Amino acid sequence: MLNWPARMPALPHEILLVTPVWKDSSRLAIFGKSLAAVLAASPLPIRWVIADDGSGPDEKQRLLDLQRGFAEVFPGVEVHFAAAHYGKGSVVREAWALAPQADFLAFVDADGSVTAEDFLELIGKAVAADKSVLGIRKRTATTQIVESPWRGFAHRGFLLTARLLLGLDCEDPQCGAKVFKGSEYRRIAGGLVESGLAFDSELLFSLKRSGASWLEVPVNWTEKKGGKVHPMRDAWGMLAALLRVRSRAA
Repeated sequence: MLNWPARMPALPHEILLVTPVWKDSSRLAIFGKSLAAVLAASPLPIRWVIADDGSGPDEKQRLLDLQRGFAEVFPGVEVHFAAAHYGKGSVVREAWALAPQADFLAFVDADGSVTAEDFLELIGKAVAADKSVLGIRKRTATTQIVESPWRGFAHRGFLLTARLLLGLDCEDPQCGAKVFKGSEYRRIAGGLVESGLAFDSELLFSLKRSGASWLEVPVNWTEKKGGKVHPMRDAWGMLAALLRVRSRAA
């Protein structure tokens, strides 16, 4: 059961939620069912966009079939197709641009590492506080983290690197569950260029430089099979991206 605040402020006009996918229809088929169910039960004005990052014609048809099934539970779901495969950051920003006046802009990964229920809690906290909210992978008395030793090692290494290179004071810049105030995002959107997996760090770095702040909320997180990210293989690309972000800021 979702723990909504006892006294909610006036509901926002629009919340745009993006689920980025790239050749990921099989995992979305599982997570999307639970997400559609919790969105349908929510009083919040959420528009859900499944944003495909150029997966190809076969995946396009699979996503359209999934969208039709999800829409039977939650009618406010649509699919957006990028012209080509540019990267997660690119397709998220492209989809967010579909709602230029949205009060909140959010994204959640399709793998289900963060449950639909936990993610909707993040949206509720953002609305109640009128503030950006980040889900973070952190073990607490009420949250559990299930990950391989290699994944945990890579996560801690990236966190340290982001702090050293960008001064980014965030406990988990890479968690795939985030909700941003639309007005704060739009102030810095024009300067965002990272299309790959470092787009979270660039976004948070730019928000911090603009004077914006956010809440960090621990969530349950479970590593899922079939992910496109390989921490050891992608480490050098992520490092190069962080160096580019710092260089542009300088």
